[in-house]
Amino acid sequence: MRMEQIITTVRGFDGALAVVAEHGGDLPEIAWGDVFFYHAPDGQMPNNVQPYGTIVTKDYPGDTASALDPADRWRVNVHVDRATFRELTGEEPRALTRPRDYAAADSVVPHPVYGELGWICVVNPGPETADTVVALLRAAHDAARARSERRHAAGRPRQDG
Repeated sequence: MRMEQIITTVRGFDGALAVVAEHGGDLPEIAWGDVFFYHAPDGQMPNNVQPYGTIVTKDYPGDTASALDPADRWRVNVHVDRATFRELTGEEPRALTRPRDYAAADSVVPHPVYGELGWICVVNPGPETADTVVALLRAAHDAARARSERRHAAGRPRQDG
């Protein structure tokens, strides 16, 4: 599965916004080339909401275990609920103990930095994980939409995410 396919798929979700950090754009230089997924029916990047999924295209300081710096390596990151996290990893998010190969392609693993917060990731999704990645992004999008609707119903300003 190519990165562009994932972006196109997520953009097809109702109210989805895929923000691609472009060279010379408004987002910090370190993020250039990366993608951030939000529920944002107004088409504007929310100010006070974290993305529910991302695609990163390079190693970050303190996040090098996936070995993303070589060309054509990238990683999809998705926030999932605890039950899904347990199903995918066999562990609780806040109790990770198993060693993992975070650089292995086409394999679902806890995020090397944010796994304890319920994030999973896949380096270069392929035949083994492509359908799972899309399903996880769909579920994360639906959860973000539900949070936004609850905030709106409670009379709080909509922060779409």
